[in-house]
Amino acid sequence: MSQIQQQAQQQFADFATENVETALRFARIGLDSTERLVKLQLETAKTVLEENAKTTKALAGVKDVQEALALRQKLAEAAVDQGSIYSRHVYEITSQAQAELSQLFEEGITSFNKSVVAGLDRFVKSAPAGTDVAVAAVKSTVQATAAAVDSLTKAAKQVADFADASVKAATTATTDAVKAAAKKSAAAA
Repeated sequence: MSQIQQQAQQQFADFATENVETALRFARIGLDSTERLVKLQLETAKTVLEENAKTTKALAGVKDVQEALALRQKLAEAAVDQGSIYSRHVYEITSQAQAELSQLFEEGITSFNKSVVAGLDRFVKSAPAGTDVAVAAVKSTVQATAAAVDSLTKAAKQVADFADASVKAATTATTDAVKAAAKKSAAAA
């Protein structure tokens, strides 16, 4: 077997191994995120069940309208708080998974670009005279593409950070607004 064939086989084996490892990392990210979401849902279901039992007991003990209105306000605030906390946890889990998948994608692009440049370098060594200009153009294109992907990745991260801050601010504003409305409603009654 010639040296070129051995190199080609080794490159193919390395490529296959990298792809299997990437697929496994992708699967792990998906399974970990799913596991965290299921755990969150189970914990939330338990909490809701416990809260419903407490609410039923509290409703059974109501003696007058004022007490009923105060209990309604307290329950509304608690429901909004629990909904906000649940939403925040879901958002954190999905954001983390998205960040890990973005990193995996970035690593794949970087590895691919390095492989292309290394392949071009090997090609140049055995290429006929006069092909250096074409190879330099291809290298330049690969480097420009890598820079563009890097810029897009940074921009996407900035958008994700902005969205994260916006979601947190909206959650806080919604919780505060519901609490204020409940207090006004209770004061009017």
